[in-house]
Amino acid sequence: MWQKIYAWLDERLGLNDLYKATLDRPEPKGNWWNTLGSASLFLFILQGVTGIFLSVYYTPSPDHAYDSITYIMNGVAFGWLMRGIHHWGASLMVIVVFVHMLRVFVTASYKYPRELTWMIGVGLLLLTLGMGFTGYLLPWNQKAYWATTVGTSIAGTVPWIGAFIERVLRGGAELSALTLSRFFAAHIWIFPAAMAGLIGVHLYLIIKHGESEFPGKDD
Repeated sequence: MWQKIYAWLDERLGLNDLYKATLDRPEPKGNWWNTLGSASLFLFILQGVTGIFLSVYYTPSPDHAYDSITYIMNGVAFGWLMRGIHHWGASLMVIVVFVHMLRVFVTASYKYPRELTWMIGVGLLLLTLGMGFTGYLLPWNQKAYWATTVGTSIAGTVPWIGAFIERVLRGGAELSALTLSRFFAAHIWIFPAAMAGLIGVHLYLIIKHGESEFPGKDD
């Protein structure tokens, strides 16, 4: 029965052609360094899944944000596990993405014809850092509050437009409910949507140009 269903779908969607174009293709002899991109994608999906779970119970309000985190940790079944995975997964994702970019740079995999792949990867690294920065404020505790105050103040030191950037990030002169609301929206909607779009283009370029091999002695 399943073969008939697959054959019916394949005739209309071209599943075999899609498989041959994306997966059934020659790949260079690689090692564990070549898996860092896939590991980054896995961590992004993991962050999305655990983030959806947390958003069900989280309240982006200065009066209830910390209490909602406490409830997740103590009152929700396996809430402590989901938050722990999300918290440490964010740090791990930053590390893996950075090491992945470092590997690409060291092996000169950013050169022709993969320049655009490299530039999109840089964008993904910046968005990953943005995700970590916006998520840090959401518990709305003392550490998160003052760390975000320092972070937005650093952004305010940018020549000419620093004051504007700081005001846009904070939603005013000081951190407030509007700051928390903006960071929450950026964390769960703006940055993930931008990352998902860039990841799609990134994967397309990798499929199109293939993965680069590590330079040999002759290179």
